[in-house]
Amino acid sequence: MTEANRQAKIEAMPPIPDHAAVFLDIDGTLVSLAERPDAVRIDAPLRELLERLRQAASGALALISGRSIADIDALFAPSRFAIAGQHGAERRSAGGDLHFHAPLAHRLGEQAGALRRVVADHPGLLLEDKGASLALHYRGAPSLAGLAEREMRQAVVALGDDFELQAGKFVFEARPSGKDKGSAIDEFMAEAPFRGRRPVFVGDDLTDELGFERVNRIGGDSVKVGPGPTHARWRLADADAVRRWLAAFADRAAASPPEGDA
Repeated sequence: MTEANRQAKIEAMPPIPDHAAVFLDIDGTLVSLAERPDAVRIDAPLRELLERLRQAASGALALISGRSIADIDALFAPSRFAIAGQHGAERRSAGGDLHFHAPLAHRLGEQAGALRRVVADHPGLLLEDKGASLALHYRGAPSLAGLAEREMRQAVVALGDDFELQAGKFVFEARPSGKDKGSAIDEFMAEAPFRGRRPVFVGDDLTDELGFERVNRIGGDSVKVGPGPTHARWRLADADAVRRWLAAFADRAAASPPEGDA
């Protein structure tokens, strides 16, 4: 298949299947990327859309993000969703049960201190301490990409095998090993109300590729937002296109009679 044909196929978006389990990244997927993570705001129409999606999917909706659960709850308040935070290092089930990766936060203190000194010396860098992971953002200073990667690689080496380096859009992260967006989707799919449904995962970044690969292997639908190489089978242009696609599913579900009704 030629690249042109592959691109045409990837843009011919199918509707979300009726019996779907819906997994959604946040930044760059549901909302456009901001200069700083704390600059993102969630509007009321998006919260309402997610509530409608949860109903359409019979509760099988989860947010899969690099942000922490606490941060996501603050963003979407008063709504609360099933969440995999910090790339799966922490997770809240649809029933509200919390699951945490091995407690490694105490290991991060020394490296966080060293990285704060780097940030102080280089305006434009931003350090985000998420509790179980560290993220060094360079969106405000793209020319410092090499420095950011070098400093985070040194931090990961110092932290040892329990942590690994994760690259993303204008960010490098030190995150716990053995947990990622793919493993988080696996864990949700083993639980009600996700079990037995067809997984649909929408994301935009390198951190989402492991989720795409996992969803592809189990026969689901993977959707890349924006340009760039990907393992996803489908593509949407931007956050606005994502919202329209999700809204079509919610509208179709709302217009359908409940199962068992004539």
